[in-house]
Amino acid sequence: MNLRIRPLPPALLALSAGALAVLSFAPFSLFPLAVLALAAWYESLTATTPRRAFWRGWLFGLGLFGCGVFWIRISLNEFGNMDAWIAHLLAALFIAVVALYSGASAWLIRRLDSNSALSHWRGPLLLLPGAVVLLEWVRSWLLTGFPWLSFGYGQIAGPLAGYAPLVGIYGVSLLVALSGGLLWGAIRWPTRRARLSALSALAVIWISGAGLQTLDWTQPLGAPLRASVIQANIPQSLKWDPEARLMIAETYLDLTLAHLDADVIVWPETALPDFVHQIRAPLLDPLAARIRAEGVELVLGVPVLEPESERYFNGVLAIGSQEALYMKRHLVPFGEYLPFKTWLGPLVELFAVPMSDFSVGDAARPLLQVGTHPVGASICYEDAFPAEVREALPEAAYLINVSNDGWFGDSLAPPQHLEIARMRALENGRALLRATNTGVSALVDHRGRVLATVPLFERGAATAEIQPRQGATPFSYLGNAPAVGMALTLLLVGGWRQLWRAIQSILSKWVR
Repeated sequence: MNLRIRPLPPALLALSAGALAVLSFAPFSLFPLAVLALAAWYESLTATTPRRAFWRGWLFGLGLFGCGVFWIRISLNEFGNMDAWIAHLLAALFIAVVALYSGASAWLIRRLDSNSALSHWRGPLLLLPGAVVLLEWVRSWLLTGFPWLSFGYGQIAGPLAGYAPLVGIYGVSLLVALSGGLLWGAIRWPTRRARLSALSALAVIWISGAGLQTLDWTQPLGAPLRASVIQANIPQSLKWDPEARLMIAETYLDLTLAHLDADVIVWPETALPDFVHQIRAPLLDPLAARIRAEGVELVLGVPVLEPESERYFNGVLAIGSQEALYMKRHLVPFGEYLPFKTWLGPLVELFAVPMSDFSVGDAARPLLQVGTHPVGASICYEDAFPAEVREALPEAAYLINVSNDGWFGDSLAPPQHLEIARMRALENGRALLRATNTGVSALVDHRGRVLATVPLFERGAATAEIQPRQGATPFSYLGNAPAVGMALTLLLVGGWRQLWRAIQSILSKWVR
């Protein structure tokens, strides 16, 4: 019996599939829905032209990003001092542009394979995963990159997460897309044998992933550490208010002094809204002496001013047995700096964001010495870039991320960001300490499992025992290259006929 999965017109099916995929990500975490969404999207692309496929791909992206990242408007409207209609318009424009990546992947699928026969396998098994992953990867770096909602992130709690230490987030995304193609084949291929083969392959991929989750790719290093992450829950509206500085400092001090039984304590990004040199004598030096006497290491986010150049940086400072500093290398466009400043200078007043002209840190690698351990440090959404986080390996004994997701209120952004951070821990086989201003702060083990959290918009601290580790996962050694290389290979193998015809056409014109 040949079942159909096209209950809706193709355009509406593509839009609905994109919206459905959002449910695979946190906080919903219904990870199988990503596979179902991709199967439905591929169905909308069958028997159509590359041009129509592009627009159906764009509609899929519109559903995915429109439902998944519309929280961007919160930072523009509530904290960027924009009128609501301008913030909504800019958020919609951003989503429409990012959705073009999905349009490009759909165009690529249909351009490389015009065969619409249902028995055909190259489209769902080669071109679909190849195109999805290639465009996800391009989206992660083109125009500074926006790597949010890569399909692999939604699998952090599912069997496919077992592949992350081997092939990273884009390898997991490739397996999600391949699973979507196999599901489509299990429903749409005309012969019973082909459908059973698709189901068998699907089972092998997912069962193997579950088996891989039992493996440890890295080894314990020394004794476990008792770690605490502090969440002061300072309202974003007060964070940069000069009259609130004393209250902010006292809040962090009170929470810290209540957890001096920890070996390491982490405060969030820009926890103290003053430059290091302004608070060193009245606050940092006495605090360092106190925690040093207690045998505690403290890591805190704080702005850093360079007196000679008058540049300032988004920094992470470690104090305690010794002092070390890491300054953020991957800044948020329009939030921490203005890209294309020569042309977009008038937007500075429109984007009224405090500390919005940071400079880029020049550290060769994101390493921070915390006591006796080198640590992989990241600030805010630096942890969304797997290639940058892995630069700290294999030296880093664990990972630290400080962030402030208060810009995005009570939206999908904080749980999505925690999901991304968990993937970095799993990819690299390292525990992660994540401190945020308003949540979700968490301690994560080397398998990406959450050990303790402070819920969103609550003041407090989370404490757990973490294990420093040594060694490196295959991903830490090889990075994104295997996954991206596999995506390109799938596209070349699946579309070699179309590619060869294009080459012949170009050569014939050149010879003439």
